[in-house]
Amino acid sequence: MTDKQEKTRLVILISGRGSNMRSIIAAAEQGELNIDIAAVLSNRPDAAGLQFAHDAGISTAVIDHKLFESRESFDKAMAAEIDRYQPDFVILAGFMRILTAEFVDHFAGRLINIHPSLLPKFKGLHTHQRAIEAGEKEHGASVHFVTAELDDGPVILQAKVPVLTDDDADTLAARVLEQEHLLYPAAIKKLVTQQAD
Repeated sequence: MTDKQEKTRLVILISGRGSNMRSIIAAAEQGELNIDIAAVLSNRPDAAGLQFAHDAGISTAVIDHKLFESRESFDKAMAAEIDRYQPDFVILAGFMRILTAEFVDHFAGRLINIHPSLLPKFKGLHTHQRAIEAGEKEHGASVHFVTAELDDGPVILQAKVPVLTDDDADTLAARVLEQEHLLYPAAIKKLVTQQAD
């Protein structure tokens, strides 16, 4: 970008309440992020985060994965919708779909995800329970670039929390989520700053 004042354009993908999306919107509204959230898209018509985004004055759209015969056809439709907004980055914020390699390649270097573990540890699901069972002393969350391999791309930023002796998966998850809401805006700020340089 030649003009340093030009805002970095984001499209955010959600599947549910969009709590991480809300933290990004809040950071933008408070002037902490020089971004324009061009759209919030969901694969679920009942995603609660859509109403929140709409109320914040952000364009929303639903590409319902249930209406597509294959993962590939859904991903093509989602990619076409995202491309309409010409984003600098596509932010996965609780988007509960495994993406095809074609989709990931299409947005290579621009597709960002948050994962509730200190990658490369505990890729995939049930990260909090697995961290407890493994006897980890610390756990956390990672914001990373998405690659074709699940939860495998380069890490942008991480946040750590201690694993307490009386933790269960729910208490640990709640503490990690608090950090996620700080981490995702901070990671986006880092990307925006690097892009402006």
